[in-house]
Amino acid sequence: MTDAAERLAATLTDINKAESEFGRASGSVTLIAVSKTFDSASIRPVLEAGQRVFGENRVQEAMQKWPGLRDDFDEIELHLIGPLQSNKAKEAVATFDVIHTVDRLKIAKALKSEMDRQGRQLPCFIQVNTGEEPQKAGIAPQDVDAFISACRDDVGLDIVGLMCIPPVDEAPGEHFALLEKIAARNAIKGLSMGMSSDYKTAVGFGATHVRVGSAIFGARDYR
Repeated sequence: MTDAAERLAATLTDINKAESEFGRASGSVTLIAVSKTFDSASIRPVLEAGQRVFGENRVQEAMQKWPGLRDDFDEIELHLIGPLQSNKAKEAVATFDVIHTVDRLKIAKALKSEMDRQGRQLPCFIQVNTGEEPQKAGIAPQDVDAFISACRDDVGLDIVGLMCIPPVDEAPGEHFALLEKIAARNAIKGLSMGMSSDYKTAVGFGATHVRVGSAIFGARDYR
């Protein structure tokens, strides 16, 4: 077994233990293996170990890597977990199966238009900027309820969840709790929260999807 496959197995074990510890049903948390910046050769061992749900940050990068991998492996589910520009909506809808980063009406409308054109109705998550950080994408917490309503009722998107990335210098639990509260009052079941450093905490706050990259693939080289 390769190092990545071993780390995948350890991550899945940790998720299962956290589900048990927090009274969650076994299998209620989906692991998204975040493969951004890693090439196809690095991803293949994780696919060969059985993982099928992956996350990518950039549309162009995903377009380069995943068609070949999809040819070789069945039932891949690819999640866009990075920011999306409206001029990439066509490629995003064609490439991904789930969108996690809807944060503007312009993006919502562009996605819906492309979904209708391509005949692919993708489930979507709304990104919430729980820390209200100016450098970070996402809807401010006080604006989320109205935005959810607009995406559902006016645009017609299938909003299945909320997503957040807590500030690095704050306890993630309070941000996970806030996202859980917003989801509950809007009858939203999906919670995309928790990364390599805090995914076990996220399970305790109701995460349905955890986005784990470096804990599986190793440290990234951003050069």
